[in-house]
Amino acid sequence: MSFPRRQTRQIHVGDVPVGGGAPITVQSMTVTKTADVDATLAQIYELAGAGADIVRCTCNEEEAAEGLARIVPRSPVPIVADIHFQHKLALAALEAGVQCLRLNPGNIRKPEHIKLVAEEAKARKVPIRIGVNAGSLDPELYKKYDGATPEALVESAQRELAYFAEVGFDDVKISVKASNVPLMVEAYRQLADTVDYPLHLGVTEAGPPPQGLIKATAGIATLLSEGIGDTIRYSLTADPVEEARAGRQLLEALGLRERKGLDLIACPSCGRAEVDVIKVAQEAQAALGERNLPIQVAVMGCVVNGPGEARGADLGIAAGRQRGHLFVRGEVVRVVPESEMVAALLEEAERLVAEGVEARLAAADPTAAAEAEKDRQELLAVQGEDPNAVEQKVDLIHKDLS
Repeated sequence: MSFPRRQTRQIHVGDVPVGGGAPITVQSMTVTKTADVDATLAQIYELAGAGADIVRCTCNEEEAAEGLARIVPRSPVPIVADIHFQHKLALAALEAGVQCLRLNPGNIRKPEHIKLVAEEAKARKVPIRIGVNAGSLDPELYKKYDGATPEALVESAQRELAYFAEVGFDDVKISVKASNVPLMVEAYRQLADTVDYPLHLGVTEAGPPPQGLIKATAGIATLLSEGIGDTIRYSLTADPVEEARAGRQLLEALGLRERKGLDLIACPSCGRAEVDVIKVAQEAQAALGERNLPIQVAVMGCVVNGPGEARGADLGIAAGRQRGHLFVRGEVVRVVPESEMVAALLEEAERLVAEGVEARLAAADPTAAAEAEKDRQELLAVQGEDPNAVEQKVDLIHKDLS
């Protein structure tokens, strides 16, 4: 199952396609001084490693533009220059070789300046993001609409598009960000009904985690589920690596990008749990996260429902009778002491990635399934439950998920 995708034009930010059915991309922004080339490059590499496909750097002074000229050739991902107020810095960033510009219509308002930048970008085949922001809306539009409304944000983008059209420039993507989630969502919906340009999604000034993560996810995920959006950025008051990681994880969770690293799922725990699920899950996340293995791993609190409910996971472990049942795609392959659950999970994860599912199933301990079933039956007897009813419930759950 996948979400429908709104059809848009396609642009290229360097060698990364955006829109037109291309995979949705993740963006973030450096927080270093762009003039500090080494520090900025180090952060760009960190962001790329965390899942960023495109990185934006501020270009707020001449020294920053000079830094970009040295950063762009060494960057592992395309670089977007963030421009505010001074159109001359946009021209300097183009001269430095950036693969995209971000212009804020609320900050560069003179039509002749906007058109000049568009002409130079067109000559170099460099796209521009029209970055409308509710917090820096043109005062004229703010007055016209009595505030930063969805209609005001969309009109701001349309005005910029009109200036671009005068010089024949249409290599564009657009954002209409706001820190208010309902406002942001409605603005993007209206924009998606108005233009066919690729859209850059984000809740601006979302704040620090966890609140910022919740706000950003609420806005971005809502639109992605409606098929709106071609590239995304989490705007968090945090290390930008957290932004890139969150963006990548969201796309993977929605099935919009292939899993690049670990996906750990765990039951929320309950009175049935035979182990401290939260503690085991945290230990597993820490141990497996360091290796960033591209698999889905499940940590389940009891053996009654665990293997069945998590049978879609590549690998998992469930606790019962002071033992851990290690399973691959729902089939128990080993039974280990409770104290060794996390170590066994890590060992099996590495072997699973190296050898594959079929090989691990073939190498299962021949006594494991029987041992696991014995533990399960004993727990059911203690809890006074009908094994057949439990099986039917698990099968129904799995059927619904399928």
